[in-house]
Amino acid sequence: MSQHILIVDDDHATLRLIELGLRSEGFELTTVPSATEALRVLSEREVRVVLTDLNMPGMSGVELCNQVAMAHPDVPVLVITAFGSMESAISAMRSGAFDFVTKPFEIEALALAVRRAVKHHELRAEVRRLRLAVGAGEPTHDLIGMSPTMAEVRSLLTRVAMSDATVLVTGETGTGKEVAARAIHACSKRSSSPFVAVNCAALPEALLEAELVGHVRGAFTDARVSRTGLLVSASGGTLFLDEIGDLPLGLQPKLLRIVEQRQVRPIGSNTEVPFDTRIIAATHRDLESAIEDGLFREDLYYRLNVLTVAMPPLRSRGGDVLLLGQHFVRQAARAASKAVQGISGSAAAALLNYPWPGNVRELRNAVERAVALTTYDSISLDDLPDKIRGYQSRHVIVAGDDLSELVPLEEVEKRYILRVLEAAGGNKSVAAQKLGVNRKTLYRKLAAYGVVDA
Repeated sequence: MSQHILIVDDDHATLRLIELGLRSEGFELTTVPSATEALRVLSEREVRVVLTDLNMPGMSGVELCNQVAMAHPDVPVLVITAFGSMESAISAMRSGAFDFVTKPFEIEALALAVRRAVKHHELRAEVRRLRLAVGAGEPTHDLIGMSPTMAEVRSLLTRVAMSDATVLVTGETGTGKEVAARAIHACSKRSSSPFVAVNCAALPEALLEAELVGHVRGAFTDARVSRTGLLVSASGGTLFLDEIGDLPLGLQPKLLRIVEQRQVRPIGSNTEVPFDTRIIAATHRDLESAIEDGLFREDLYYRLNVLTVAMPPLRSRGGDVLLLGQHFVRQAARAASKAVQGISGSAAAALLNYPWPGNVRELRNAVERAVALTTYDSISLDDLPDKIRGYQSRHVIVAGDDLSELVPLEEVEKRYILRVLEAAGGNKSVAAQKLGVNRKTLYRKLAAYGVVDA
């Protein structure tokens, strides 16, 4: 997209100086000598930023700010003011100016301010576009996202849905693994039959087994009536086994036998009951490491992992953060009966900058909090949690000659390991391979940093 800037100044020499400087920085420019001419240009073509002097004959820069704010609210206005004339700059800000630059100025500083304004314009435009997209009901099956990554996921889910093979959905906590499982079910020939979900980490071993296979009357204390297990009650549909990495070791060979033979024996019964249920399992854990550590059976892993769907972390999905954020704004505003319609430019920039370790679930929580707190029609930067507003990237940067700013080698190693793990989407096997160490070494270092999964 072009970065077309409109420059307004009645001083021909200043106008020429700014024009030459900003053209050398790669901007496309239109220059006009008056605010009236500026309004005409704005009515005829798309402009990303208006850069205007304050003191001009006829319509002043402050009046121009008012006019642009009313007629072109998404176009940020930068004002140029003389040093010591802060009252005029403050008046312009109150009239809707995005920022101000004081004379005399360096072209590099002016170009930086213009780029910030361009970025603000892009974020405002993107938020408006996403608001319209969400309002039009564009997302399907709650798989919200327009990034290439999510386009690939949707394509894969469509193909997976055509099969009846078992599926393993992997990904960090909060990436939407159950949403993916429901999408597979909804797109399959089983869509008219039940989708049943059970969390393998939420129930003790004996109760989880009873839930899966069922029991007959008198099988154990309090078993006053027979109960059909989830594998059979979901017959014709889909059973979603969430957090399969936390399945107790004692249940793993039983589940393997069930998956292979497609029949169950309820607790206390001598009769095998067949079922026709598709099994989709999900985990945020590295099951290959769990196999090495003796925590997960290798044969069960391969039986469940016939088809694999890897849900990407939110930080790798680019602008999907804003599309999801807008979706959650609408949901939260409706639930709270508030007239909140969108996300401000500064809040959008913070949302894009944050790495979202809790992924979509964390984003939903942050947006719901912001909607609850805001007193405006858009959530602002101040409405977001402190850790999102104040986030600083963990990237390793070694620069400068000041010893006081440099860090020990151990700290550089720590930052680099955590950065590689972040880039690998939390997958420790991939991170260890990229780092050139074995998984046990990586686990030991992560334990020292206090970031190993419990």
